Amino acid sequence: MNSNSYYVYILANQNNTTLYIGVTNDLIRRVYEHKNHLVKGFTDKYNISKLIYFEDTNDVYSAISREKQLKKWTRKKKEFLINKINPQWIDLYDSII
Repeated sequence: MNSNSYYVYILANQNNTTLYIGVTNDLIRRVYEHKNHLVKGFTDKYNISKLIYFEDTNDVYSAISREKQLKKWTRKKKEFLINKINPQWIDLYDSII
């Protein structure tokens, strides 16, 4: 993980029925916070903590723009994006720590 990187990430609940899209400059810390319910709100309420997709950039504005773009996509389009990288929808957290 690069200290000058910004990450757009997608989390899912265990049944892959609910998705959450976020942006951060520290993916490991942020996913840890979600997994340990340190972030109150949507992800805590719906138990969303499985990292199923992420991409990185060196530009914070690009990351924010990409996050907004993905949030506007249909569920089907998001699933297509996830399936290209992670067709089994496995939790990628262990691969980044």
